[in-house]
Amino acid sequence: MPFKRKSRGRSKGSKGSSGLVQCVGCGQMVPRDKAKKSTRRVSFVEPQLAKELRQKGTYMSSWVDTKYYCISCAVHRGIVKVRAENERRSRYRRKR
Repeated sequence: MPFKRKSRGRSKGSKGSSGLVQCVGCGQMVPRDKAKKSTRRVSFVEPQLAKELRQKGTYMSSWVDTKYYCISCAVHRGIVKVRAENERRSRYRRKR
């Protein structure tokens, strides 16, 4: 049976089975190496106030917010784009 992607949609290599994570969007359990990971820094303070405090020399703490999405939710939210058939196997980003 033919397959769309060289990796079959996973990044595990020859590790065997990987752990499961829960999709933030729909709650589906997805293998960790197949899920799309979205990481961003979140601050306690709103940006305008943070800018003023930083100018005065205050240390602004923030934490890293990591979310995992299944493929369908990642496509729906625009984290991953649908690629044309001839571009699917390439791992390099397209130039805009």
